Amino acid sequence: MDYLARKYLRARKIPSSACSGCGLGQVHKKVLLAIDELGLTTGDIVWGTGIGCSGRQTFNTWQGDNFAGTHGRVYAIATGLRLALPPEKKIILTVGDGDAFGIGLLHLLHSARRNVDMTVIVADNFGYQSTGGQYGLTTPSGAVTDSSPYGMQDPNWVQDGRDILDILRGAGAGFLARHTSVEGQNAVESIKQAIVFKGFSLVHIAYPCITNFFGKAFGSRNPVAAYRWITERTNPPAGQNVDGITFHTGIYHAAESRPEFSARLRKLTEALQKEGQDETDGDLN
Repeated sequence: MDYLARKYLRARKIPSSACSGCGLGQVHKKVLLAIDELGLTTGDIVWGTGIGCSGRQTFNTWQGDNFAGTHGRVYAIATGLRLALPPEKKIILTVGDGDAFGIGLLHLLHSARRNVDMTVIVADNFGYQSTGGQYGLTTPSGAVTDSSPYGMQDPNWVQDGRDILDILRGAGAGFLARHTSVEGQNAVESIKQAIVFKGFSLVHIAYPCITNFFGKAFGSRNPVAAYRWITERTNPPAGQNVDGITFHTGIYHAAESRPEFSARLRKLTEALQKEGQDETDGDLN
């Protein structure tokens, strides 16, 4: 990470202020590895962030152009940038589970529906951890949190037959993948494919918040125990009995068949400009 940090990040923002053992650093590193392996520079990318832990740890760390959006609204900003920037410029967004699947879900769905060329990295720590550990849209069923002292009863987006990736695919997302923070190069490869994809792409990366989620749900803030827990739930072998939530990871959907939104508008603009020029030339003649 030292090499990647020196190459891409602002020195005054390193080391991270995240809690000891936080998986957000693992997510951040995977994104930087993907960027590096693609041969991209800081000038090739605009990096946007949301609110909460994911936003606080990644905002303004990027040496290149970057921005922060209000809670759940980063996709609307990115859509405007996509229309204004050259098509070869990459837009990468790092957001939390609330930014993506809670307050920001409607904006996220419309970005997928339009097929706007942006890459969304969802750093999912199972709830609203930066405000003390309230349950969220991906908190495992039965988990004890600040706002579910008797266990999480509210149905989530990743368990019991409900999958947010199904919703996004139905909305029109072209590239979707899921991983956990304990995965290595497989996750990096998915992020690389998401970045080069011409259209809306999203990679969902789950990890347990050490301080709030794991501390309250399991009575421990031991990072080793927390990552053993998520490892056991990452692609468990068939027939292995694992209680509660599990994650089957990899590329969920990839189909570059729909036109990208900004490309459609550029094509329309060019046609209208040509039509206007032809009319002007006709009047002059």
